[in-house]
Amino acid sequence: MSTSNRVLRRPRFDVSRRPFIVIWEATRACSLACAHCRAEAIPDRDPRELDCVEALELMAQVASFGRPPPLFVITGGDPFERPDLEDLIRGGRAAGLPVAASPSATSELTEENLARVRTAGATALSLSIDGIGEVHDRFRGVAGVFDRTIAAWHAARRLGIKVQINSTVTAATVDELPEIMRLVLALGAMTWSVFFLVPTGRGAGLEGLSPADFEDVLHFLYDADKIVSVKATEAHHFRRVVIERRVLEERGIDPVQTLGLGAVYERLRARLDELVGVEVARREVHRPPMDVASGRGFVFVSHLGDVMPSGFLPLSLGNVRERPLPDIYRDSPLLADLRDPDLLLGRCGRCEFRSVCGGSRSRAYGVTGNVFAEEPGCAYEPGSFPFPGDVQALVAAT
Repeated sequence: MSTSNRVLRRPRFDVSRRPFIVIWEATRACSLACAHCRAEAIPDRDPRELDCVEALELMAQVASFGRPPPLFVITGGDPFERPDLEDLIRGGRAAGLPVAASPSATSELTEENLARVRTAGATALSLSIDGIGEVHDRFRGVAGVFDRTIAAWHAARRLGIKVQINSTVTAATVDELPEIMRLVLALGAMTWSVFFLVPTGRGAGLEGLSPADFEDVLHFLYDADKIVSVKATEAHHFRRVVIERRVLEERGIDPVQTLGLGAVYERLRARLDELVGVEVARREVHRPPMDVASGRGFVFVSHLGDVMPSGFLPLSLGNVRERPLPDIYRDSPLLADLRDPDLLLGRCGRCEFRSVCGGSRSRAYGVTGNVFAEEPGCAYEPGSFPFPGDVQALVAAT
């Protein structure tokens, strides 16, 4: 099967030996008060943060994984709270890493600062849009953040910085998705990354989606991916949805009736058609989703140097101040277990899609306290998809 026909992409290397992406939380300092903040950000920097020398050593460790080097993302908190941010980016580039930054929309997010980041060597930037206008401002806890983000988006495009737009989905923001997608289409972004709420940090107090509504949103995103490049974060069952929809399309079968899609899907899809037109919405799918998960191509390093499978899965595997990141990543018993789909419990353990999905281990842990529990946000009953042979063929071809 050609790359253009594949339903999933996989890194062209052994993800048990090296990650596809490394996220480093440079600081937890941030002047926003986002309702969902994983880091529970604070106004001031922690004096125990990795300093510049330690951070440069971390980047050297990331580079030592080999080529192609992992993408290195500097996040927070707000990375602009680090006065050495430009030095960090230059250091990462000197080590041979592609470096991206994920700043908050504070008063530091100016075109001048973005230009400095670009000159230092950052290749990409992620900005957050969780709703339109006041909806976004309420979610982020500060008035004017939406307008500041849009201004930064324009500035980044002028400076030649690739932009990823991140959107967090909760019960309160789900109906904003079509309007956000329209913005992504109008202003341009390399990827629209839709984050599904994980009950950790401040997010533990927010209302997420029911499994049925979660399913509806994933199918909406499949449709949206025919317009803009979509990535579903902490929604590993999006890969199942992509396979299901590909099978049904090849057979000429309507997914709404066959899969029992509900009111949320119909509402979002109707609004999508109003905003961009049915003709546009039927264009060809962009790149298939990447088969990467916590500990399986992805790893997170905290501001204190603690290594975790994900920032949403706060289980420390070791600390880079005491042991090199490659050793932790390759030898951690927990990461080895996370790479084994046969250890999954409940419906995930019985599911025919488990080798390409596996569910969000972060959400399973956040809801149940068991990292191997079934995905709480998934409505799929294993074995219920009516064309198992087609599924097996597509999974085998990835």
